[in-house]
Amino acid sequence: MSLLKPKTFQRENLDKERDIFTVSLNEEERALLNKSKELLEQTKDSTALKTLAWIGAKVIHEEKTAYIISTLFKNKHNNGRLGIIDFD
Repeated sequence: MSLLKPKTFQRENLDKERDIFTVSLNEEERALLNKSKELLEQTKDSTALKTLAWIGAKVIHEEKTAYIISTLFKNKHNNGRLGIIDFD
């Protein structure tokens, strides 16, 4: 009787490069990430950050949100051009 040696973990897509970066969080950002991880029911920091990034991307690229953001930037630009400094 022979025992099969279990296959060790290996990445399958070795030809694809991965983009990896480090994120530094202050106490407030860490608390918000931990709270978000609970809401997302995700224990891993990296997966939670990826999920939050996808959610954020979908929200800001939605037509209504994009319109609001462009209006805010347009107003800020016009205020600066006209010398109105009521808002920072």
